[in-house]
Amino acid sequence: MKYRALALALACLASLASQSAAAQGLRPTGVGKNSAMARGVLTSPTAATPPTETSATSAIRQADYIVAVVNSEPVTNHEVSARVARIEAQLAARPAGTPAPAHDVLVRDVLERTILEKAQLQTAREMGIKVDTLAVTQAEETVARQNSITLAVMHQRLIADGISPERFREELRNQLTLQRLREREVDARVRVSELDIDQYLRDQQPATDAAAAAHIGIELAQVLVPVPETASPSEIATLQARAQSVADKARAGEDFAVLARNYSAAPESAQGGSLGMRSTDRYPELFTQATQALPVGGVAGPLRSGAGFHVLKVLAKSQNAQGGASAIATQNHARHILLVPSAQLSETAAAKRLADYRSRIQAGQADFADLAREFSKDGSAKQGGDLGWATAGRYVPEFQAALEALQPGEISEPLVSRFGVHLIQLLERRQVELSQREQRDMVRDTVREKKLDEAYATWLQELRARAYVEYRDAPQ
Repeated sequence: MKYRALALALACLASLASQSAAAQGLRPTGVGKNSAMARGVLTSPTAATPPTETSATSAIRQADYIVAVVNSEPVTNHEVSARVARIEAQLAARPAGTPAPAHDVLVRDVLERTILEKAQLQTAREMGIKVDTLAVTQAEETVARQNSITLAVMHQRLIADGISPERFREELRNQLTLQRLREREVDARVRVSELDIDQYLRDQQPATDAAAAAHIGIELAQVLVPVPETASPSEIATLQARAQSVADKARAGEDFAVLARNYSAAPESAQGGSLGMRSTDRYPELFTQATQALPVGGVAGPLRSGAGFHVLKVLAKSQNAQGGASAIATQNHARHILLVPSAQLSETAAAKRLADYRSRIQAGQADFADLAREFSKDGSAKQGGDLGWATAGRYVPEFQAALEALQPGEISEPLVSRFGVHLIQLLERRQVELSQREQRDMVRDTVREKKLDEAYATWLQELRARAYVEYRDAPQ
């Protein structure tokens, strides 16, 4: 089912962190006579690996026990085995013949991920990073919406998989905490210069006409209707009809972002299905062949792949950022009111205040711009919260997703982002030919993402090396 992809993501929470960087180390919170320091077995990722378990020690074991200690905080066998079970369940649902890691390899990998997650969460606590209940609730609602089910149904399905709603929310909270830690420790430190952009463009410069075709930039959006491996012919026909209905609606002019949020099982559905601007050689051949002759706004599909049925829409195209073929992209003109939580104002209280503003604006009792000038804590307050025109990717993902869900004139519900709590209004939406400067800005976003991943990876390596880790009995 669709929600299983999230269960896998949560089980592999620390693996998300393994992609990213640059950080402060951890100090041990306590060292006793049985600690790793006292026993002389402190290790780093390059110094040692978890001990293998002998048949003698595994003959009679308790159901749960400590498998490692991270800065005096234990990692239990239950934590590791539960995550391994989720991953193996996901792997079992993949098409036959898909390679899967051996159980013992997977166990060791999950143990290391869990250790890394513990170290990050400890750092977040030391830095005072907290995630309000409102942010967790919004994340939970987003997951349910992405899977086209209600919260109640999602909870029932999670329970059937052995995951309590409380545990699910706690894992969401941890995921949000790690995201905020990365934003504070890494994201703000990454800068992209004009020289970085020039170097990227030189690296991407095609040597032949054939190579040039491969490096045409294209932004696609998709709706994925998944087809289970065990689906019967009648079920496949039903799913194909659903995908065809989505394609027909898209060709009839319905908002593709809304269709993606309502029908797509792909992870980018919250962003209106957008896969981002990338060169055509970074898309599946199935996608590029189906869309290469389409104009901006064209719809392809349904297309059948191993995952299911895809409906694609061309959102923008660009030859390069140096003046080749023109680039057409969708831009949004929005304004917002930003409240920044503090010791005196919680995220929940800020959201209630913004919800009141929203009601007053919709009832004609207040003006959005006036409220923004009076209360917004953003630099745009003097302009009545006006953010001007912006292409996709200029805002943080959670803000962009909320914006894409709006129609011109609509006002969002209060939204929590890394900057605070927002009330967003979409004023206009248009498709425009981007200037060379705007195309370079799109390249800047691509380069920044690459540098962020590299910086985060380095930061994690430093964090892991500084952590005091004691391996105990091997997990089962």
